[in-house]
Amino acid sequence: MSVITYRQALRDTLRAEMVRDENVLVIGEEIGVFEGSYKITEGLLKEFGPRRVKDTPIAEEGFVGAAIGAAMLGLRPVVELMTINFSLIAIDQIINHAAKIYGMFGGQTSVPLVIRTPGGGGQQLGATHSQNIELFYSFIPGLKVMAPSTPAEASSMLRAAIRDDDPVLFLENLGLYNSKGEVPEDYAEPQNDNVATIGRAAVTREGSDITLIGYSRMAMVAGQVAEKLADEGISVEVVDLRSLRPLDRQTFVDSVKKTGAAVICEDDWLTYGIGAEIAASIQEGAFDYLDAPVRRVAMAEVPMPYAKPLETAALPSVESITTAIKETLSAVGKRVG
Repeated sequence: MSVITYRQALRDTLRAEMVRDENVLVIGEEIGVFEGSYKITEGLLKEFGPRRVKDTPIAEEGFVGAAIGAAMLGLRPVVELMTINFSLIAIDQIINHAAKIYGMFGGQTSVPLVIRTPGGGGQQLGATHSQNIELFYSFIPGLKVMAPSTPAEASSMLRAAIRDDDPVLFLENLGLYNSKGEVPEDYAEPQNDNVATIGRAAVTREGSDITLIGYSRMAMVAGQVAEKLADEGISVEVVDLRSLRPLDRQTFVDSVKKTGAAVICEDDWLTYGIGAEIAASIQEGAFDYLDAPVRRVAMAEVPMPYAKPLETAALPSVESITTAIKETLSAVGKRVG
């Protein structure tokens, strides 16, 4: 195994897929000469040339629409949006075209399109550049929404997204780009067939006292919480959703049936959030097994502050999730540290 950053896993896997399949191309703002705002496309223009690495104007609706047309004609475009916030400029193309063409055309044409986009707070980028609005897209039939939390997941899930025949929104939290993790030695080989199963959650840590559910950055934070609480004798089972549409309800419902309690953490607003859908699914699938109400920990329901202390306070943290877990366990009479 090799230890690399999340950023490197994305870059190397994208390159490997471009080597493997000449129909894969990348499109976006400043991804060529500038090599991308986050350096995911570093070196690709030099290696593959302007035919397959397309710098675009600042016109998200236009180049996402162009990518949809290219996908319909047999190419496999990978669009990079600077942030998920800018996807709002192209939301009509994504929701009313990419997601619906296969159904509206009776399956005569597919849209093998990947839209890679970072999001999330914690970087002091202000309210309009720090959102997690994946709920908009997770709501839409016809789209697939993926949210990897580790370098290994970023690699296998990006590979799966590029090879899939449906449009995929691929979420990359800004707070994960410099995080490190193990990947297989051959992760960057074009012939690598380590492809994730889209729509499959993972139990990343076994436990018996309570289930902690998260995705993207929150799945990583959930692991930190579980490790911290293990020192206090609390056994936390961690479920990483990985995919938001399709959503693997069975995995987290089965986990809650085992532990009898659940806390959900997300980097989004609480009201109408992904966590609400998970809580409803647990109520439907594991109600008789619950020893306490499902708890949710989410971002403060405010536009993200710019000031660092306020921004930090607005985001869910190891401390706030730990408190929710201990309060839940105390309510059912389980010993806490």
